[in-house]
Amino acid sequence: MKRYKGYGYGIGLAVCVLLLMAANLAFGSVDIPVRDVWSIFRGEEAEKAGWAYIVWESRFPQCVTALLCGAALSASGLMLQTVFNNPLADSSVLGISSGASLGVALVVMAGGGGVVAGTFSLTGFFSIVLGALAGAVAVLSLVLVLSSLIRDSVMLLIAGIMIGYAVSSVISLVSFFSTSEDVHSFVVWGMGSFGGVSSEQLPAFSGCVVLGLLMAVLLVKPLNALLLGPRYAENLGVNVRRVRSLLLLSTGILTAVTTAFCGPVAFIGLAVPHMARLLLGTSNHDFLMPVTMLCGSALALLCNLLCVLPGETGIIPLNAVTPVLGAPVIIYVIVNRRKLQYFN
Repeated sequence: MKRYKGYGYGIGLAVCVLLLMAANLAFGSVDIPVRDVWSIFRGEEAEKAGWAYIVWESRFPQCVTALLCGAALSASGLMLQTVFNNPLADSSVLGISSGASLGVALVVMAGGGGVVAGTFSLTGFFSIVLGALAGAVAVLSLVLVLSSLIRDSVMLLIAGIMIGYAVSSVISLVSFFSTSEDVHSFVVWGMGSFGGVSSEQLPAFSGCVVLGLLMAVLLVKPLNALLLGPRYAENLGVNVRRVRSLLLLSTGILTAVTTAFCGPVAFIGLAVPHMARLLLGTSNHDFLMPVTMLCGSALALLCNLLCVLPGETGIIPLNAVTPVLGAPVIIYVIVNRRKLQYFN
């Protein structure tokens, strides 16, 4: 019965994602008739020549970015909640997003927008991605080390929050000694946006995210074993240390790439896994992982659509929308945690 339920929700969410993608392509800050958008996708000329540029160079990359970013953050949140056996774990609560933000801050405000090491130099978005990846992996490695020392999940969560505060203080110091232009660039980046990926950068962004998502899918069976505890997983032949290393790499890639290009997007990674669990009523990752990815993509596309609702008057920052949709889910989970049987 749960198998058919999982397939049903998966198909329903896939249809919802397709409809939201169509809505994201049809609506935006510039009013373009739907028939002209459809004509542009069929390769025909629209009423105005500039509309084709807007659709292909702005709306299409933004739509694909939201689709992949939602899936990436949701998968990261699900994996971290499982490995830490904590319903409040995600890349932002445990300080991983803060680590990625610190890497970006060092590149943008302290490194002059590039990474230089001897004869090696890297500039542009790829330097930001490298900084975000290094920061995310460094913080996640520290959290995993602490997880082997701290048995209590609540204490580990508090330790992760403290790491986030410490990293945020370093970002504040870097900001204090930086120029106003660099600080402004970092603040705008921190508001979050799915519009930071151009059509030229989209293949590299998509490739990195798909690689991380593929690793997450390959970790489904070990994650199911970890639900019963690390000792039981080892008795089943699971190499817990190797699984945690793969988890580190997958979560680091997904968090770093999405944070570098889209900013520290809040609440999607924390709330979406609970939405998927509430829908399915199970923690079986065979169904939970794909449904979580689809649910995350749908929520990200919805948030992106809400951001452009003001039209010509402006675009709402992404992190002003995601908490409105994600916070009620977390409050519900906290209040009804004892009644919910899907998380042990």
